[in-house]
Amino acid sequence: MLRVPVLSKSGKPLMPTKPSRARRWLRDGKAKVVHNDLECFAIQLTFETGEEAQPIAMGIDPGKGYSGIGVQSSHFTLWMGHLVLPFKTVKERMELRRIMRRARRGKRINRKLPYSERCHRQARFDNRKKGKLPPSIRANKQLELRIVKELFKLFPISAIHYELVMADVDKTSGRKSARSGVGFSPVMVGQKQMLKWLSELATVITHQGWQRDGNGTSQLRQWLRLAKDKKDKSNQTPATQAVDGVTLAAFEFTRWQEWHSDNAKHGDWQGSVEVTSAPFAIIRRPPISRRQLHLCVPSKGGKRRKYGGTVTRHGFRKGDKVIAEKAGKTYVGWCSGDTEKQVSVSGINWKRLGQFSAKKVQLLQRSTGLIVVPSPGLSNLPLLKGSI
Repeated sequence: MLRVPVLSKSGKPLMPTKPSRARRWLRDGKAKVVHNDLECFAIQLTFETGEEAQPIAMGIDPGKGYSGIGVQSSHFTLWMGHLVLPFKTVKERMELRRIMRRARRGKRINRKLPYSERCHRQARFDNRKKGKLPPSIRANKQLELRIVKELFKLFPISAIHYELVMADVDKTSGRKSARSGVGFSPVMVGQKQMLKWLSELATVITHQGWQRDGNGTSQLRQWLRLAKDKKDKSNQTPATQAVDGVTLAAFEFTRWQEWHSDNAKHGDWQGSVEVTSAPFAIIRRPPISRRQLHLCVPSKGGKRRKYGGTVTRHGFRKGDKVIAEKAGKTYVGWCSGDTEKQVSVSGINWKRLGQFSAKKVQLLQRSTGLIVVPSPGLSNLPLLKGSI
């Protein structure tokens, strides 16, 4: 069921093709392999051809910690992605920055003087303007937008289906839940700005996950017989987030049709769409610290060493994809730090795989600002029990 993205001679995305046809074009010199930041195998034609395209839709299921994206045509699922968002990391670092800044400013204030004569920093600009996104939310939306733009370079996407989140307050418990209604949810923040960015790329259609008229994402997912893993959203599988991205994209080819009888109100889904196995990728940002003056805590002797940045002493940059060897074993990961003679290599979750001699580390790909781990083969979305 795999479909290979195809670009025209001028670089415009065309309809994906079968792997056998792509191999034949490559063998005959009619196409060449092109690289992209999503590490998705794609080809570019070396001859002129038509640029007609069938409808292809993208579905985006946004979240606070994780988001799902799916690309779907009427007959094939073309791509699925699980995004690990930087919300928690950015929030913690902004809090640490605030503490360090207050400590620095507090040191230069002479508290023996009257308050009116103290050296307080004057406000340099108005940071209370409406419409300003919190840094953690902005980082989430920018990562989602980055992936969307990369997919637009590979597929002729004609529409984007986006799930809106609205918080609802439970009258019995008083707690807030992410359903249609009134209230507040962190996922809601930045939706208006995100829709504005997406509208500059293609037509955007919004949906609600639990729409009560039967036309919600949950109802369509059940009609497609797709199962969703609701126990742990951190599981990096297609069943956690990507399944909703594919479901949202399927709205492009289906619609809810209502009809009435004498006694009840009925409805059913109309249209045709086929959900198939497709490439699946786990994507996140390398959590590299920005360049700081020094560490928060002094080292031995009262000196503080420099901290942050992407430069190392061995020609690698933090975030570069590398291959390293140690004790006869080979490791593939991303450069995350260095010492005088060694390079630190981390995995997809940014946990250090080990420290390797700089002579035994080879560069595979310069940092693109993304950590992409594609599945080794095609991934299937799980089906509900009892479905064929």
